[in-house]
Amino acid sequence: MKRFFDRLILIDRRVIFLFISLSVIVPLLVKVELPLEVTPEVRRVYELVESLPDGSRILIPCEYAPDVMAEMEPMLYAILRQCYRKNLKVIVTALYPTGVNLIEKELRYMADQMGKKYAEDYVYLGYRPYPAAVILSMGQDFRQSFAVDFYGTPLDSLPMMKGVKNYKDVGLVLTVNATGGTEYWIIYGRERYNFPLAIGVTAVMGADYYNYLKTGQIVGIIPGLKGAAEYEKLIDQPGEAVRGMNIQSIVHLLIVIFVLVGNVGFFLSGQYKKKK
Repeated sequence: MKRFFDRLILIDRRVIFLFISLSVIVPLLVKVELPLEVTPEVRRVYELVESLPDGSRILIPCEYAPDVMAEMEPMLYAILRQCYRKNLKVIVTALYPTGVNLIEKELRYMADQMGKKYAEDYVYLGYRPYPAAVILSMGQDFRQSFAVDFYGTPLDSLPMMKGVKNYKDVGLVLTVNATGGTEYWIIYGRERYNFPLAIGVTAVMGADYYNYLKTGQIVGIIPGLKGAAEYEKLIDQPGEAVRGMNIQSIVHLLIVIFVLVGNVGFFLSGQYKKKK
């Protein structure tokens, strides 16, 4: 038995790497269903979007870059699927310069997937500098900052934007945001114009915004890949976020098992006595 534990603690690290690799690859090839509990703050966002009457406008400011695409893109896709399923009219801005073209690509992809048309079902306003100033001016009139859309078309020429002036004409602002600009939407947007605001942020940012939830300054939070996976579950369309969370869960479980086995082997082999 002692020899077994001696071998156990001397296991080749390449074997560990092999198991980790398999724990990533297998869930990509085989459907894995792990339990996923939906948290109240994510459910609030879903229910608020779901409560909007068909045909309502929703403003989705998207502020993230390709480095966090794996975390934020599934979140945006899940939100857009729900909006398009309810026939909501989506207005999108991108106030973070390095993500402007990425957002445009993602919007076109989802519109093609859902059979939606530009200027009728969604509009992309694109980027303008100085986010705080843009957010404040949009409270007066979207056209103060965005006289034309991303493609250079005047807003008044877009069927979907007729009768839409400012935040009063949208049912919800839901920012998908991986930047400090999230606070701009709270401070300069929600606090100044008192519109309902929900946020989707990266996992590491999530903890910073729960106080805003408690004070009622935001109505809900979608935190990181886990929040995106919960949202996919709510819309009953599991995708990249659910798959990513399954992989993370399996890898983390495997690492815990290796740590436990290594420590048990270390003590039962008597190696700890030699260290004294």
